Amino acid sequence: MFRFSVAALQLIELFVSSLVHILYGFYIFSSAVAGDLSLALNDLFFKSNIEASIRDGQLDPNSDNDLPPIVLVHGIFGFGKGRLGGLSYFAGAEKKDEKVLVPDLGSLTSVYDRARELFYYLKGGQVDYGEEHSKACGHSQFGRIYEQGHYPQWDEDHPIHFVGHSAGAQVIRVLQQMLADKAFNGYENTSENWVLSVTSLSGAINGTTRAYLDGMQPEDGKSMKSICLLQVLRFGVIVYDWIDIPILKYYYNFGFDHYNMSWRKAGIWGLIDCLLGNSGPFAAGDWILPDLTIQGSLRLNAHLNTFPSTYYFSYATKHTRNFLGFTIPSNVLGIHPLLYIRVLQMCQWRHPPDVPPPFKGYRDEEWWDNDGALNTVSMTHPRFPVEHPNRYVVKDSECQPLQPGIWYYKIVEGDHILFVVNRERAGVQFDLIYDSIFERCRKHAFRKIPTMPDHVQ
Repeated sequence: MFRFSVAALQLIELFVSSLVHILYGFYIFSSAVAGDLSLALNDLFFKSNIEASIRDGQLDPNSDNDLPPIVLVHGIFGFGKGRLGGLSYFAGAEKKDEKVLVPDLGSLTSVYDRARELFYYLKGGQVDYGEEHSKACGHSQFGRIYEQGHYPQWDEDHPIHFVGHSAGAQVIRVLQQMLADKAFNGYENTSENWVLSVTSLSGAINGTTRAYLDGMQPEDGKSMKSICLLQVLRFGVIVYDWIDIPILKYYYNFGFDHYNMSWRKAGIWGLIDCLLGNSGPFAAGDWILPDLTIQGSLRLNAHLNTFPSTYYFSYATKHTRNFLGFTIPSNVLGIHPLLYIRVLQMCQWRHPPDVPPPFKGYRDEEWWDNDGALNTVSMTHPRFPVEHPNRYVVKDSECQPLQPGIWYYKIVEGDHILFVVNRERAGVQFDLIYDSIFERCRKHAFRKIPTMPDHVQ
């Protein structure tokens, strides 16, 4: 077991924190998350060593209760249990229940790749991205090995509650469709009923106009502009993966190991090839941003179902209001200044008039309400290309008893990172939201009455 001096840990903190600050600043989290990370890292880096920080214990299959686990799935730039010295992406919400898992998935990998990773994280074995997909994208078919799954008994009789933040919500939906389609080799008995409930927190369900502001082409939703913030992000990620310093990868990993961009495998010419856009995930379009455009979400949603035996609930965040016919940020308090700018930019988004709209009936004004990263209309429930069954909720009591197969949704005043990383930013609202989520999972969303421990009766 390795132990490091205070000076060494300070150097590691400085390097990783600086890199994450820069990259986060280019997309969703801006410097608001960077500031939150700095506060948390000061305490965390001196309490753990590397090996301890990346341990993630499995749930006990011999547990004396049959409560389904609750799996918290992070969003873009996110991280699972053990990364960044033990910092909690969900700000400690996982401590509210005794059966919670927080997987570490690729932070910038595509929704498809992350859904495959999530399956093997739970069931165990070596991640199989699929032969056809791997060949089409130019990466290895197989990835990380989980010698023991974190919930190996997972099946229709032992379903799971999933909670996803941001892009994590789409990862869950894609995984459920894969289960319904029996898309995993060697697992012929999978079905959509392996998923008991889906809760979306600021979920990227229908895409975001923010992707175009940061550099995605509105013409196709797949390619990047030649000069944009995302090009800077692309450069930083490629170089970070190429230098491949193990101690840094332990603390934070973008998730592109299956692309073999390390200097050990790619060499200097491989680096040049990736930077020129001839190879790698960005050249293949096999990363998260194409999935976050409106067109990308339409492509995903066209094949995703809302299933009749699964419970669905969504929290859509909004930090805007209408003033004299204009959509503007709701206030300057309680939000980081740079994230405030992002809210303002999205309020003013206009789809280029010389470019066909992403879908028939698209109207700019319907997409102006936002939380700085996603449009509020996108977060409520699957709307495009086909609207799924849904119901707007003001108070939770209005929708009890819950009915499966319906997207219940609430609109919450707040920015996109209100319920992650820094608990103090959300205040009492943090506990109210997560308490309602966990209570719903334990008391209102089930197919058979579970055996509950005394403290959750």
